Amino acid sequence: MAEEEPAMTHYYVNREAQDNGDHEVHEAGCDQLPEVWNRHYLGYFESCDEAVREAIRLYYPKSDGCGLCSLPCHTS
Repeated sequence: MAEEEPAMTHYYVNREAQDNGDHEVHEAGCDQLPEVWNRHYLGYFESCDEAVREAIRLYYPKSDGCGLCSLPCHTS
């Protein structure tokens, strides 16, 4: 029996911060995914942890997972 490939998802980060200063990281297809003009594409990752680390590295030191689509990475 072949091993299953880990699920990979496209992730984005909001350009505009929330009131608390966080830039939320979203999966493609999230109901709260911002408009195209208000997001950066982060890439294709196995987990929101990887996507949040990439958002911090590339764009915003205060990045956090979306409370809807990236709940394991939502800390504030």
